[in-house]
Amino acid sequence: MIIDGKKVALELREKIKARLARHPHLKITLATVSVGDDPASKVYVGMQHRTAEAAGLYPEHIQLAAGTSQKQLEEQIEQLAQDDKVHGIILQLPLPDPLDKDAALAKIPPNKDIDGQTDVNMGRLLQGRKQLVPCTPLGVMRLIEAYNIETSGRTAVVVGRSAVVGLPQFLLLSEKGVDATVTVAHSRTRDLAELCKSADILVSAIGSPALITEAYVKPGAMVFDVGVTETPSGIQGDVDFDAVSKIAGGVTPMPGGTGPMTVACLLENTLLAAQLQNALPS
Repeated sequence: MIIDGKKVALELREKIKARLARHPHLKITLATVSVGDDPASKVYVGMQHRTAEAAGLYPEHIQLAAGTSQKQLEEQIEQLAQDDKVHGIILQLPLPDPLDKDAALAKIPPNKDIDGQTDVNMGRLLQGRKQLVPCTPLGVMRLIEAYNIETSGRTAVVVGRSAVVGLPQFLLLSEKGVDATVTVAHSRTRDLAELCKSADILVSAIGSPALITEAYVKPGAMVFDVGVTETPSGIQGDVDFDAVSKIAGGVTPMPGGTGPMTVACLLENTLLAAQLQNALPS
């Protein structure tokens, strides 16, 4: 079975559009801050904004020059933070050296942090009081819900321990009500293939092209490919899709799997942020 992220993302975006249509007088705005002229970032931001507009949101893009100082970056974020007309703020990562992303993220108010990256929102997730959570792991959870994948008591392995995907994915899969038993693997994990093969649910977010072959997958397991690597032949995920799809119970393609869900969940988080700011009825 192909776990179709495009289809589920479209359904989620249509729900968002319908909700916003009930409040046509509201202008829910998300602002993206980019530094430098990375071509991949430009493509991603453009796609993100087109999707937001199609759903009835109002995107705003602030493009800062490559030579922007830390002070200038933080002042720009503070300006957006204080603007009641802006409901969500995204800092496009990675930042050029020597800019400090943690110091910049700290300027985003937790209730405008629609990518779930601030210390406060990460802390809430850890404590089981989640509000705005990172969009990529949230997208995986929305796919699990959409396909009615059983999680309670199941074994899950997350390959990758980043604060953006791996660690929040671990927390979301193991939280009360989801109740999977989760192991986080990484580049120093021994016998990675055997560990992955024990998983009923396997999420790979390590950025190693075609690392996950059929030797890593239990027959019938649900496999979510989150890793993205630019190669001469195009975007490559962590999962060898052709090989794994022959034995997995379900697998996300790359592209067309978890990527569209990340963007859809960014829009979902924008609505939640507006609600937290009392700018959108619940």
